[in-house]
Amino acid sequence: MEVGADVAATSDSYKGMSSDNIKGLVLALSSSLFIGASFIVKKKGLKKAGASGVRAGVGGYSYLYEPLWWIGMITMIVGEIANFAAYAFAPAILVTPLGALSIIISAILAHIILREKLHVFGILGCALCVVGSTTIVLHAPQERETESVTEIWELATEPGFLFYAVLVIAIVLILIFHYIPQYGQTHILFYIGVCSLIGSLCVMSVKALGIALKLTLSGTNQLIYPQTWAFAMIVIVCVLTQLNYLNKALDTFNTAVVSPIYYVMFTSFTILASVIMFKDWNRQNPTQIVTEMCGFVVILSGTFLLHKTKDMAADGSYMPLGTKVVPKHGDEEEAAFVQQGIPLRRQESSRTP
Repeated sequence: MEVGADVAATSDSYKGMSSDNIKGLVLALSSSLFIGASFIVKKKGLKKAGASGVRAGVGGYSYLYEPLWWIGMITMIVGEIANFAAYAFAPAILVTPLGALSIIISAILAHIILREKLHVFGILGCALCVVGSTTIVLHAPQERETESVTEIWELATEPGFLFYAVLVIAIVLILIFHYIPQYGQTHILFYIGVCSLIGSLCVMSVKALGIALKLTLSGTNQLIYPQTWAFAMIVIVCVLTQLNYLNKALDTFNTAVVSPIYYVMFTSFTILASVIMFKDWNRQNPTQIVTEMCGFVVILSGTFLLHKTKDMAADGSYMPLGTKVVPKHGDEEEAAFVQQGIPLRRQESSRTP
């Protein structure tokens, strides 16, 4: 009898994800596939546009006239729409880590299409990112029940989240007006920092807007509330800002490094924002929280490996500073000098228009 009771208790403990969480999971996986591919297509467009105009990395917008860039942009929009829908069904702490899949896709396609070589330790780093994010997903909380967009607005206007939002905006302004003009071309963290910080606010607004649309489609009109339109305006501003600085990062640095660093920083800030705003950890026990933190350590370890491969030659040895890297496939436009502080390699910062 005791054994039967234990089995029943175990079955009750592992009911699995709710139908909404499963929908969010499928949408998030689809989103990662599209977004991972879009990184490569967009960079091909940026390189082609940079060959005949002013590069995005130095403030140019010639890529707007490049059809290939628009194909990548459309692919990314499809992925973002799927991601948008995923947040309406599942908590951010479940949806956001699944972006790790886009790292693998980007790395593989960059190796095949862009001829960007990724060392074996870089591949291991990608694997660690996936393991860490899987650990987080397996211990994610259930979605919070929400009946109106006004409930989310109340959460967003609580002192804790307001302080976070003001702090993020202040840091972003400092990065944009002080650090990026001086160090943007040599330090990837400034471009990615802006994208990630703004992205955390964007996801909170996307989630609010997604829930509002889901409730509207189910018969409870949320479009009559001004809060819905306020969240929509925040999403538009945040997306445009992210797009601008992500383009600069992709045009200046190696795709195989931009993707994982952006993933780790974006995921970290997004989950932090979700914990503050939606109080996700209030619905979890200490074991789940500690396991999630361990997942982050694994992800950060993977990112460290990816970053360290910038100084490695194909045989695993470290190359001295100033050693010229000659492309294997005759793509001399990709030749660059290994410089300290620049992930893997950096494209030429002053290309003749």
